[in-house]
Amino acid sequence: MPPVSPELISPRSARVAAARRLGKRNFRSKERLFLAEGPQAVREAAGHRDTLVELFATVEAAERYADIMGEARDAGARVHLADEQVIADISTTVTPQGLVGVCRFVDTPFEEILAGRPKLVAVLAHVRDPGNAGTVLRCADAAGAEAVVLTDASVDLYNPKAVRASVGSLFHLPVAVGVPVERAVAGLKDAGVRILAADGAGTDDLDDELDKGTMGGPTAWVFGNEAWGLPEETRALADAVVRVPIHGKAESLNLATAAAVCLYASARAQRASGGCRSVTES
Repeated sequence: MPPVSPELISPRSARVAAARRLGKRNFRSKERLFLAEGPQAVREAAGHRDTLVELFATVEAAERYADIMGEARDAGARVHLADEQVIADISTTVTPQGLVGVCRFVDTPFEEILAGRPKLVAVLAHVRDPGNAGTVLRCADAAGAEAVVLTDASVDLYNPKAVRASVGSLFHLPVAVGVPVERAVAGLKDAGVRILAADGAGTDDLDDELDKGTMGGPTAWVFGNEAWGLPEETRALADAVVRVPIHGKAESLNLATAAAVCLYASARAQRASGGCRSVTES
């Protein structure tokens, strides 16, 4: 297994330069590599088969997270000690946590997701903010969704902000990228999945949907742009356009919050009596 380098890697090293370039999308796409920063993301990457390629760590972080260093070596990653300036140069955060991993792309072909007959899916259509995309991915993971789909009009899955916001969930569930929204909806419908578009101006109320018992079957939620929601042509593709009820005086919910409410509503309905999952299904 590759040992920890006995000396600090030089800031002029070609490996450092290559890692630094992964902060830019065109280099990520060319190399099919991305950065995972911080102990949680690096640990998850090390545990995800054939994903962690390289790890840079400060001496302090290597001592503090000795278990993660061991997991990285066990995963076959090259492990380098680096001073704080090198980590700062590679990292895209203001206050780096001392660990930066270089990872292989982990997205899953859309056809493979459909073949798994998913029961709960989040589709991000026109979502441009990387923090929101990563947070919705985390919510989908927490709610027990089997997949996330990012359409071709959405943000890069491997944007460092999206990776950080997913807090490791990127490595937990299949994520398809670059799928046209029409293809995503058609494929999911053919797989027996009901399509619900989440929109503040929706004609159907989430509470009413729950009361009617219509949400227990396989479901895909389509979430739109943070500022202007879903365009009419995308809403028209859905089986229903659903709004989250606002019971107080707030004007609206942000994207990630609305996604959490919708995904958990489906998760509860699916696990209730008559839902598409048994209460003991993991």
